[in-house]
Amino acid sequence: PAGAFCLLCRAFFWLVSLLLSSLIWFIAVKASDPQDEPLQKGLLIFGVMFSVLLQEAFRFLYYKLLRKAIEGLVALSEDGCSPISIQQMAYVAGVGFGLMSGAFSMINLLADALGPGTVGIHGDSQLYFLTSAFMTMVLIFLHTFWGILFFHGCEHRRWWEITAVVVMHLAVSGSTFCNPFYVGSLVPSYLLMAVAAAWAYSLSGGSTQNLRRFFLCK
Repeated sequence: PAGAFCLLCRAFFWLVSLLLSSLIWFIAVKASDPQDEPLQKGLLIFGVMFSVLLQEAFRFLYYKLLRKAIEGLVALSEDGCSPISIQQMAYVAGVGFGLMSGAFSMINLLADALGPGTVGIHGDSQLYFLTSAFMTMVLIFLHTFWGILFFHGCEHRRWWEITAVVVMHLAVSGSTFCNPFYVGSLVPSYLLMAVAAAWAYSLSGGSTQNLRRFFLCK
């Protein structure tokens, strides 16, 4: 029950950050000249970067909220222990963040798939939906790993870990501006996912010996 509640709360926090960033971008677009293409592209870049920073700010606020909740659970428990650790909450929070992000990405894809027309009919890449699915998948995994890294950094006051999460988030989001040159966004994103996965695994207490036992089913 605690994990499910944490998952839903994290999804709600992500929705609030998306709503606020979308509102700021919408106001900026309406207040500017829609015929000025360089300006509109600049506003789009600003909107993406602002959304990333706002998401990470809400991730920090959510960590503070969970910290208070854990302290309350410890005070109420008979043995003085919390039923769920901050590490478990970090994992669940990251999953909630990633699933909600993936859900909205899929909604946008389905909206584009309504048509009219056929993908690639004007000479554009026909791999739009396939690459978008791979990007959605990598973002779900990345948010899960970022949640573990971010919470660990907050818990141990390692601000460079928090900074690394923000920088990776900005880098992955910024790489999407390389599209339709999809290699320029997918390859860096998957490389960063591998780095974040190994880092999160190490911080969670994992080791090469445990990994070998897992693959050997021991």
